[in-house]
Amino acid sequence: MSTRSVLVVAHTGRPEAVRSAQLVIERLSEAGICVRVLDGEADDIGCTGVEVMPSTAAAADEAEVVMVLGGDGTLLRAADLTRSSGTPLLGVNLGHVGFLAEAEREDLAATVDRVVTRRYDVEERMTIDVTARRNGTVLGTTWALNEASIEKAERERMLEVVAEIDGRPLSNWGCDGVVCATPTGSTAYAFSAGGPVVWPEVEAMLVVPLSAHSLFARPLVVSPRSSVAVEVLPDTPRAVLWCDGRRTLDLPPGARVEVRRGAEPVRLARLHLTPFTDRLVTKFGLPVTGWRGRVRQPSRPSPPLGDSQVGDAPAAGGIAGYPGPGFPPQGAPPGQDGEAAGGQRG
Repeated sequence: MSTRSVLVVAHTGRPEAVRSAQLVIERLSEAGICVRVLDGEADDIGCTGVEVMPSTAAAADEAEVVMVLGGDGTLLRAADLTRSSGTPLLGVNLGHVGFLAEAEREDLAATVDRVVTRRYDVEERMTIDVTARRNGTVLGTTWALNEASIEKAERERMLEVVAEIDGRPLSNWGCDGVVCATPTGSTAYAFSAGGPVVWPEVEAMLVVPLSAHSLFARPLVVSPRSSVAVEVLPDTPRAVLWCDGRRTLDLPPGARVEVRRGAEPVRLARLHLTPFTDRLVTKFGLPVTGWRGRVRQPSRPSPPLGDSQVGDAPAAGGIAGYPGPGFPPQGAPPGQDGEAAGGQRG
């Protein structure tokens, strides 16, 4: 029996994710790889010959990789299982934006092939550790890959908080809440709240007030060595702590939430050497019409295995006005080294 194993995690509430999981399991099994599925998903997936695992961190122990079929929410759920073991996550986006996913549904066959042949890289993403206290008593501890958000629990009343950086008070805010995010989370909740986009290789923490009534309520970028604290003032309504939109804790008046760099990173499997800039353009559909700079040819997955049921990898190209990697801008002859004639940015 093969000693290789892969854990498959799927959003079983989506029929497409169930079908994709079945095809992935079939492919991996044909390659002699032991496939694990979670006990809460096994009945919905309905495959035989798989190893059914409890929905705990033990499910990912000694697995080569965790293939996640769904959106970013499914990947965040899988991250709960893998943080302690360090097993890399490989996301296949079956949702909307899918910023954490590495592959799209059209690339499924090629993605399985890369897993079978171990042709992928692994990168580490910074996390944050979160502790909630009140009068020195620990109310709870947790962690987040994207963000920890302190939010008001009562719609009709504003939350009153004071923010602290490195043990020193910064400002009081009357607000809807405060988001403390990682660079990975800069394109999630913090982005929606008006925070900056931070490249993943930049190690930092973001502090983003939510709808604050204050003259100084700008998003902040602080050192990864800093400690951030948000105190819910005693005379304010109760609040709620959310981590990655999954783990929650009620915060009574007077509670204090402390955020520091996480002791354990989350590891993501990468198939492409695509620059983060290209990822932003693709995921957000950013307009790049008129750009005439050097065009690069990024790594692409290997060709599909030939099963049309799984889907073929799409050809490169196709952002409005930018024909895609390997093609000069429309109407311009290629210059040396793949650069468009003129070679200057518009």
